[in-house]
Amino acid sequence: MDDVARFNKDRWEELARKGVMYSRPKLHFDERLARRTVDPEGKMDDPAGRDVLCLAGGGGQQSAAFALLGANVTVLDLCDVQLERDREAAEHYGLEVRTVQGDMRDLSCFGPDSFDLIHHAHSLNFVPQADRVFDEVVRVLRAGGQYRMSCWNPLAHGACETIWHEGGYLLRGPYEEGREVHYADPFWELDAPTGSTFVDPGDPPCGERQKIRVLGPREFRHTLETVVNGLIERGLSLLGLWEQDEGDPSAEPGTWDHFKSYALPWLTVWARLTGRPGTSARGPYRRVGASPLRRSS
Repeated sequence: MDDVARFNKDRWEELARKGVMYSRPKLHFDERLARRTVDPEGKMDDPAGRDVLCLAGGGGQQSAAFALLGANVTVLDLCDVQLERDREAAEHYGLEVRTVQGDMRDLSCFGPDSFDLIHHAHSLNFVPQADRVFDEVVRVLRAGGQYRMSCWNPLAHGACETIWHEGGYLLRGPYEEGREVHYADPFWELDAPTGSTFVDPGDPPCGERQKIRVLGPREFRHTLETVVNGLIERGLSLLGLWEQDEGDPSAEPGTWDHFKSYALPWLTVWARLTGRPGTSARGPYRRVGASPLRRSS
Protein backbone atom coordinates (compact mmCIF):
# COMPACT_ATOMS: atom_id res chain seq x y z
CA MET A 1 0.00 0.00 0.00
CA ASP A 2 1.56 3.31 -1.09
CA ASP A 3 1.26 6.72 0.58
CA VAL A 4 -1.83 7.69 -1.43
CA ALA A 5 -3.66 4.50 -0.51
CA ARG A 6 -2.72 4.75 3.16
CA PHE A 7 -3.86 8.36 3.40
CA ASN A 8 -7.10 7.81 1.52
CA LYS A 9 -7.90 4.64 3.44
CA ASP A 10 -7.65 6.58 6.71
CA ARG A 11 -9.79 9.38 5.30
CA TRP A 12 -12.50 7.04 4.03
CA GLU A 13 -12.55 5.08 7.28
CA GLU A 14 -13.35 8.31 9.12
CA LEU A 15 -15.81 9.53 6.49
CA ALA A 16 -17.66 6.20 6.68
CA ARG A 17 -17.71 6.21 10.46
CA LYS A 18 -19.11 9.75 10.40
CA GLY A 19 -21.93 8.79 8.03
CA VAL A 20 -20.93 10.21 4.64
CA MET A 21 -23.80 9.59 2.23
CA TYR A 22 -21.80 6.97 0.29
CA SER A 23 -21.58 4.77 3.40
CA ARG A 24 -25.28 4.67 4.27
CA PRO A 25 -26.62 1.23 3.30
CA LYS A 26 -29.76 1.14 1.17
CA LEU A 27 -32.22 -0.93 3.15
CA HIS A 28 -35.49 -0.21 1.30
CA PHE A 29 -34.74 -1.42 -2.23
CA ASP A 30 -37.22 -3.20 -4.42
CA GLU A 31 -36.17 -4.54 -7.83
CA ARG A 32 -37.26 -1.42 -9.71
CA LEU A 33 -35.32 0.95 -7.46
CA ALA A 34 -32.34 -1.41 -7.37
CA ARG A 35 -32.07 -1.39 -11.17
CA ARG A 36 -32.52 2.38 -11.39
CA THR A 37 -29.75 2.84 -8.82
CA VAL A 38 -27.10 0.89 -10.73
CA ASP A 39 -28.33 1.59 -14.26
CA PRO A 40 -30.05 4.98 -14.55
CA GLU A 41 -28.79 5.19 -18.14
CA GLY A 42 -30.59 1.99 -19.21
CA LYS A 43 -27.51 0.30 -20.71
CA MET A 44 -27.01 -2.70 -18.43
CA ASP A 45 -27.51 -6.29 -19.55
CA ASP A 46 -29.58 -8.43 -17.21
CA PRO A 47 -27.26 -9.16 -14.24
CA ALA A 48 -29.21 -12.16 -12.95
CA GLY A 49 -26.86 -15.11 -12.54
CA ARG A 50 -23.87 -13.02 -13.66
CA ASP A 51 -20.64 -12.34 -11.78
CA VAL A 52 -20.54 -8.66 -10.83
CA LEU A 53 -17.67 -6.71 -9.28
CA CYS A 54 -18.49 -3.50 -7.42
CA LEU A 55 -15.08 -1.87 -7.84
CA ALA A 56 -14.11 0.56 -5.07
CA GLY A 57 -17.85 0.51 -4.40
CA GLY A 58 -18.30 -0.29 -0.73
CA GLY A 59 -21.03 1.21 1.41
CA GLY A 60 -23.95 -1.20 1.13
CA GLN A 61 -25.59 0.51 -1.84
CA GLN A 62 -24.61 -0.90 -5.25
CA SER A 63 -23.88 -4.35 -3.82
CA ALA A 64 -27.36 -4.57 -2.32
CA ALA A 65 -28.93 -3.53 -5.62
CA PHE A 66 -27.06 -6.14 -7.65
CA ALA A 67 -27.74 -8.88 -5.12
CA LEU A 68 -31.47 -8.13 -5.27
CA LEU A 69 -31.28 -8.35 -9.07
CA GLY A 70 -29.91 -11.89 -8.78
CA ALA A 71 -26.21 -11.28 -9.46
CA ASN A 72 -23.28 -13.01 -7.83
CA VAL A 73 -21.76 -9.95 -6.15
CA THR A 74 -18.19 -9.21 -5.11
CA VAL A 75 -17.24 -5.86 -3.58
CA LEU A 76 -13.66 -4.60 -3.51
CA ASP A 77 -12.95 -1.50 -1.45
CA LEU A 78 -9.98 0.06 0.33
CA CYS A 79 -12.06 0.91 3.39
CA ASP A 80 -12.95 -1.73 6.00
CA VAL A 81 -15.89 0.29 7.36
CA GLN A 82 -17.34 0.60 3.87
CA LEU A 83 -17.15 -3.18 3.45
CA GLU A 84 -18.85 -3.65 6.79
CA ARG A 85 -21.77 -1.61 5.41
CA ASP A 86 -22.02 -4.08 2.51
CA ARG A 87 -22.18 -6.97 4.94
CA GLU A 88 -24.88 -5.17 6.94
CA ALA A 89 -26.97 -4.61 3.83
CA ALA A 90 -26.56 -8.21 2.68
CA GLU A 91 -27.65 -9.48 6.09
CA HIS A 92 -30.66 -7.15 6.03
CA TYR A 93 -31.86 -8.63 2.73
CA GLY A 94 -30.83 -12.20 3.55
CA LEU A 95 -28.49 -12.29 0.54
CA GLU A 96 -24.85 -13.20 0.02
CA VAL A 97 -22.20 -10.66 -0.95
CA ARG A 98 -18.46 -11.33 -1.05
CA THR A 99 -16.33 -8.51 0.34
CA VAL A 100 -12.62 -8.02 -0.42
CA GLN A 101 -10.34 -5.32 1.02
CA GLY A 102 -7.99 -3.99 -1.64
CA ASP A 103 -6.75 -1.26 -3.97
CA MET A 104 -8.50 -0.73 -7.32
CA ARG A 105 -5.05 -0.54 -8.98
CA ASP A 106 -4.23 -4.13 -7.97
CA LEU A 107 -6.85 -6.81 -8.64
CA SER A 108 -4.37 -9.68 -8.43
CA CYS A 109 -6.69 -11.37 -5.92
CA PHE A 110 -8.94 -12.12 -8.93
CA GLY A 111 -8.02 -14.33 -11.85
CA PRO A 112 -8.35 -13.31 -15.50
CA ASP A 113 -11.87 -13.28 -16.95
CA SER A 114 -13.56 -13.33 -13.54
CA PHE A 115 -16.50 -10.98 -14.07
CA ASP A 116 -19.31 -10.29 -16.52
CA LEU A 117 -19.88 -6.76 -15.27
CA ILE A 118 -17.68 -4.29 -13.40
CA HIS A 119 -19.57 -1.44 -11.79
CA HIS A 120 -16.99 1.18 -10.85
CA ALA A 121 -18.39 3.72 -8.41
CA HIS A 122 -17.12 7.30 -8.28
CA SER A 123 -13.55 6.64 -7.13
CA LEU A 124 -11.11 6.84 -10.06
CA ASN A 125 -10.05 10.33 -8.97
CA PHE A 126 -8.72 9.02 -5.66
CA VAL A 127 -5.73 7.42 -7.43
CA PRO A 128 -3.15 9.12 -9.69
CA GLN A 129 -2.82 6.22 -12.17
CA ALA A 130 -5.97 5.70 -14.22
CA ASP A 131 -4.07 3.48 -16.66
CA ARG A 132 -3.30 0.91 -13.96
CA VAL A 133 -6.98 0.72 -13.05
CA PHE A 134 -8.06 0.24 -16.67
CA ASP A 135 -5.40 -2.46 -17.18
CA GLU A 136 -6.79 -4.40 -14.22
CA VAL A 137 -10.38 -3.93 -15.33
CA VAL A 138 -9.66 -5.38 -18.79
CA ARG A 139 -7.73 -8.31 -17.28
CA VAL A 140 -10.54 -9.45 -14.96
CA LEU A 141 -13.47 -8.60 -17.26
CA ARG A 142 -14.74 -11.34 -19.54
CA ALA A 143 -14.93 -10.72 -23.28
CA GLY A 144 -18.29 -9.17 -24.08
CA GLY A 145 -18.71 -8.01 -20.50
CA GLN A 146 -19.68 -4.50 -19.48
CA TYR A 147 -17.88 -1.77 -17.55
CA ARG A 148 -19.63 1.21 -15.99
CA MET A 149 -17.42 3.91 -14.53
CA SER A 150 -18.20 7.22 -12.89
CA CYS A 151 -15.62 9.93 -12.20
CA TRP A 152 -15.25 13.68 -11.95
CA ASN A 153 -16.05 15.51 -15.15
CA PRO A 154 -12.46 16.51 -16.04
CA LEU A 155 -13.56 19.95 -17.20
CA ALA A 156 -15.07 20.75 -13.79
CA HIS A 157 -12.66 18.99 -11.43
CA GLY A 158 -10.85 21.50 -9.28
CA ALA A 159 -13.54 24.14 -9.25
CA CYS A 160 -14.83 24.97 -5.79
CA GLU A 161 -18.58 25.24 -5.37
CA THR A 162 -18.27 27.78 -2.55
CA ILE A 163 -16.21 30.33 -4.53
CA TRP A 164 -18.49 32.40 -6.77
CA HIS A 165 -16.43 35.09 -8.46
CA GLU A 166 -17.67 37.72 -10.92
CA GLY A 167 -20.39 35.54 -12.37
CA GLY A 168 -18.54 32.23 -12.47
CA TYR A 169 -16.68 29.49 -10.63
CA LEU A 170 -12.90 29.40 -10.70
CA LEU A 171 -10.91 26.37 -11.82
CA ARG A 172 -7.86 25.55 -9.71
CA GLY A 173 -4.68 24.02 -11.13
CA PRO A 174 -3.55 23.15 -14.67
CA TYR A 175 -5.44 20.67 -16.80
CA GLU A 176 -2.86 17.87 -16.54
CA GLU A 177 -3.33 14.11 -16.37
CA GLY A 178 -2.62 12.68 -12.92
CA ARG A 179 -2.10 16.08 -11.30
CA GLU A 180 -3.23 16.31 -7.70
CA VAL A 181 -6.19 18.63 -7.16
CA HIS A 182 -5.96 20.96 -4.16
CA TYR A 183 -9.03 22.68 -2.78
CA ALA A 184 -9.05 25.93 -0.84
CA ASP A 185 -10.99 24.01 1.81
CA PRO A 186 -9.84 20.36 2.00
CA PHE A 187 -12.61 19.39 4.43
CA TRP A 188 -15.87 17.69 3.48
CA GLU A 189 -18.99 18.93 5.25
CA LEU A 190 -21.28 16.03 6.08
CA ASP A 191 -24.96 16.32 6.79
CA ALA A 192 -24.94 13.30 9.06
CA PRO A 193 -27.97 11.73 10.76
CA THR A 194 -27.91 11.94 14.54
CA GLY A 195 -28.61 8.85 16.59
CA SER A 196 -27.41 6.69 13.70
CA THR A 197 -25.02 3.79 14.10
CA PHE A 198 -23.05 5.47 11.32
CA VAL A 199 -22.16 8.48 13.51
CA ASP A 200 -19.62 8.31 16.30
CA PRO A 201 -21.49 8.40 19.65
CA GLY A 202 -19.16 11.15 20.87
CA ASP A 203 -20.42 13.63 18.26
CA PRO A 204 -22.75 16.28 19.73
CA PRO A 205 -26.34 16.11 18.46
CA CYS A 206 -27.88 19.06 16.59
CA GLY A 207 -31.56 18.48 15.94
CA GLU A 208 -32.25 15.50 13.73
CA ARG A 209 -29.09 16.03 11.69
CA GLN A 210 -25.70 17.48 12.37
CA LYS A 211 -23.01 19.20 10.35
CA ILE A 212 -19.61 17.53 10.60
CA ARG A 213 -16.38 18.60 8.93
CA VAL A 214 -14.02 15.77 8.00
CA LEU A 215 -10.71 16.05 6.16
CA GLY A 216 -11.23 14.62 2.68
CA PRO A 217 -9.09 12.17 0.66
CA ARG A 218 -6.47 13.16 -1.88
CA GLU A 219 -7.84 13.64 -5.40
CA PHE A 220 -6.25 13.52 -8.85
CA ARG A 221 -7.34 14.88 -12.20
CA HIS A 222 -7.92 12.46 -15.10
CA THR A 223 -8.44 14.12 -18.46
CA LEU A 224 -11.21 13.30 -20.91
CA GLU A 225 -8.55 12.01 -23.32
CA THR A 226 -7.23 9.62 -20.67
CA VAL A 227 -10.66 8.27 -19.82
CA VAL A 228 -12.05 7.83 -23.35
CA ASN A 229 -8.89 6.78 -25.19
CA GLY A 230 -7.73 4.69 -22.24
CA LEU A 231 -10.82 2.52 -22.58
CA ILE A 232 -10.82 2.33 -26.38
CA GLU A 233 -7.13 1.41 -26.55
CA ARG A 234 -7.77 -1.54 -24.24
CA GLY A 235 -10.48 -3.06 -26.42
CA LEU A 236 -13.53 -1.48 -24.79
CA SER A 237 -16.25 -0.13 -27.06
CA LEU A 238 -18.13 2.86 -25.67
CA LEU A 239 -21.87 2.39 -25.23
CA GLY A 240 -22.44 5.94 -24.11
CA LEU A 241 -21.18 8.88 -22.09
CA TRP A 242 -23.25 11.02 -19.74
CA GLU A 243 -22.60 14.27 -17.86
CA GLN A 244 -24.36 14.38 -14.48
CA ASP A 245 -26.02 15.83 -12.61
CA GLU A 246 -28.10 18.90 -13.30
CA GLY A 247 -28.24 21.73 -10.80
CA ASP A 248 -30.55 24.62 -10.05
CA PRO A 249 -29.59 27.96 -11.68
CA SER A 250 -32.01 29.74 -9.35
CA ALA A 251 -30.20 28.49 -6.23
CA GLU A 252 -27.98 30.76 -4.18
CA PRO A 253 -24.58 31.34 -5.86
CA GLY A 254 -21.83 29.55 -3.96
CA THR A 255 -23.99 26.52 -3.18
CA TRP A 256 -23.64 23.00 -4.55
CA ASP A 257 -26.98 23.09 -6.40
CA HIS A 258 -26.06 26.36 -8.12
CA PHE A 259 -22.55 25.13 -8.96
CA LYS A 260 -23.98 22.05 -10.70
CA SER A 261 -25.95 24.27 -13.08
CA TYR A 262 -22.65 25.79 -14.29
CA ALA A 263 -20.36 22.75 -14.23
CA LEU A 264 -21.89 19.28 -14.37
CA PRO A 265 -19.59 17.45 -11.94
CA TRP A 266 -20.01 13.77 -12.79
CA LEU A 267 -19.02 11.87 -15.90
CA THR A 268 -20.41 8.36 -16.47
CA VAL A 269 -19.24 5.93 -19.14
CA TRP A 270 -20.70 2.57 -20.19
CA ALA A 271 -18.45 0.31 -22.27
CA ARG A 272 -18.26 -3.28 -23.47
CA LEU A 273 -15.10 -5.37 -23.81
CA THR A 274 -15.03 -6.44 -27.45
CA GLY A 275 -11.34 -7.28 -27.62
CA ARG A 276 -7.95 -6.77 -26.03
CA PRO A 277 -4.89 -5.03 -27.46
CA GLY A 278 -3.21 -7.45 -29.86
CA THR A 279 -6.03 -10.01 -29.63
CA SER A 280 -9.49 -10.54 -30.98
CA ALA A 281 -12.64 -10.86 -28.93
CA ARG A 282 -13.45 -14.42 -27.95
CA GLY A 283 -17.12 -14.14 -28.71
CA PRO A 284 -20.14 -11.96 -27.97
CA TYR A 285 -21.64 -11.52 -24.55
CA ARG A 286 -25.01 -13.19 -24.71
CA ARG A 287 -27.73 -11.08 -23.27
CA VAL A 288 -30.42 -12.96 -21.38
CA GLY A 289 -34.02 -11.90 -21.10
CA ALA A 290 -34.84 -8.47 -19.73
CA SER A 291 -35.40 -8.24 -16.01
CA PRO A 292 -39.04 -7.70 -14.93
CA LEU A 293 -38.72 -5.37 -13.27
CA ARG A 294 -19.96 15.62 -4.83
CA ARG A 295 -18.03 16.31 -2.69
CA SER A 296 -21.10 17.36 -0.72
CA SER A 297 -23.30 14.83 1.08
